[in-house]
Order: sequence, then structure tokens, then C-alpha cells
Amino acid sequence: MKAIRVDAFGGPEVMRLQEVSDPIPGSGEVVIDIRAAGVNPADTYMRNGAYAILPQLPYTPGGDAGGVVAAVGPDVEDFAVGDRVFVGTALSFDLTGCYAEKVKRRASEVMPLPSGVGFAAAAAFGVSYTTAHYALFERGGARSGETVFIHGASGSVGTAAIQLAKRAGLKVVGSAGSARGLALILEEGADLAVDHTRKGYLDEVKGYTGGRGPELVLEMLANINLAADMDLVAKYGRIIVIGNRGEISVNPRLAMMKELDIRGIALWNATPEQMKPMIQDIIAGVVEGALRPIIGREMPLADAAAAHVAVLAPGAYGKIVLVP
Repeated sequence: MKAIRVDAFGGPEVMRLQEVSDPIPGSGEVVIDIRAAGVNPADTYMRNGAYAILPQLPYTPGGDAGGVVAAVGPDVEDFAVGDRVFVGTALSFDLTGCYAEKVKRRASEVMPLPSGVGFAAAAAFGVSYTTAHYALFERGGARSGETVFIHGASGSVGTAAIQLAKRAGLKVVGSAGSARGLALILEEGADLAVDHTRKGYLDEVKGYTGGRGPELVLEMLANINLAADMDLVAKYGRIIVIGNRGEISVNPRLAMMKELDIRGIALWNATPEQMKPMIQDIIAGVVEGALRPIIGREMPLADAAAAHVAVLAPGAYGKIVLVP
């Protein structure tokens, strides 16, 4: 089969499409023909060698994919060849193997794909929707009637967070940096969209909340925005740090005077007991039609390097997937 291989940590150019041996399922394992693999910012940090979890070299990136069962090993009873399924980082905490034509996983780390859900959409379940769910509810304590400001809402996690928040009865304000992204935020149900490239955009957020500020902020780029979030958020508010690419100086007095909670998230810190109901809730939302993964771009597997550049570029728009 063909797979993207990384022989040394470094820039996007270290990813090369190579011929490798097909995986063979052992006891309790399945092999899946991948039809779409999700691209996440974490994939780029791992490839750079700057991530908290680093695989042994050489490796194939990617933890999320949708596809069809190609082979089953002994003792597998829940799946058969031809079944439509998906795998994800949230199911196995494995961020490798999916930038390929096939991937092997334990059957316990595979889930059936609901009828009518496309393979590209399935590639958003393992990180994007679980991250948004974890940030909103498990770490953010979001409650119906509250206002959440999603600071960077047009990407895959952001659009998932809009849908999840609206489904739960929250008021949603989202920011984006392009006209296309702003339109997407409103299409997905946000009550207000603000342009974070324009001076004074946070005044619009505060005005929407009657000057109080939102009770909850989901932050996608804390090294740029955290200090402003602390000034914006309501008294007793919660700020959930989802993304960060460097250091920032903040005034802790704001956290004192407002009694703020500033919480980081890392998906792998969630326990299996936490993760299972999250996945079940996400699938239920997909089946009922409230959750609809936004696929911004489908790229050939051979263009994995370009996909790693695109996923970090300004103007995020939905999920980027690789198609073998």
C-alpha cells in the first residue's frame, strides 16, 4: 500500500509518499481501507518533533479516518469485511497510521459509521468534535442560556463547537478572519460573527452581552488572545485554552478581581469513562441532524505536506482531509 512516512522530525517536506507492506490483522484487530483521513494541527506539531507525544521513527502521521473494513483478525465479532467504520484519536489515543491507504486498529478502537454519514465527515469525529465537546462541557461547564465566545470559530473545532453549543441551548458568538469564514459561522448557527482582524471587534462581543462579557470563552490561539480574553470574559467566567503556539504576558490581577477560571485541555487527558459518553453524544447529534461536519478541503494523500501548511494558515474553514 501507499503511505506517508516521516523518517526524521522537521518541516512539511519530511513527509514522503512511499510503498509499505500492507498491515495484517492479529487477534482482536481489523484492517480498514481508508477513504478519508483527517488533518489536525497536532499532526504538524508531532511532525516537527515539538509535541508532548512523539512516535518512534519512522512513522505514518494521522489518527482520524473513515473507511471500510478490509480484513478482520481472529476473535473479532463486532465487525465484518465491508462494514463502514471510523477510527479516531479519541478512540485509541493513537495519532499515527492514518495518512495511508490502510490502517490497523484494535476492534475496540473502531466504531460503525452511521448510515448517510460520509467518510470525510467521519474524519472529523476523532479530534474536532471530541475536542469541542470536551472544551464546552467537560472542562467548560457550559450551561443552557449562557453565552460562549468561540475565538477562532471557522475551523473544524470551531464549527463543531458552534453546532454543539447551539444544540445545548447556548448563545454563540464566533470570530473569523475572512468574509468566507464569517459567513460560515452564521450558517452554522452563531448568533453573532465578528471579524478578528478588525480593531474593536471585542467591543462588539461585549455589546452583545450587554457589557457583561460572555460566561465562557473557547480560545484557539492563546499566545495572541489570552490577555484580551481575560479582559472580555464575564465575572466568574471560564476561559478554555484549546490552541496555543507560544508564550504571552498576562496580568493575573484580572483573574483575581473577576475570579476567573483559565483551563487548558489536552484530549488525551480524558479518561475512557469520559470519552465514551462524549462519542455517543456526538454520534447521536449526527444521527438527529444537529451536528454536520464541515469539510473545507479534500486533498490527495500525496499532498500531505501542503495540507500541513494549509491547516495552520490564517482563514481556517472547516476540516481538511486527505483522500488516498
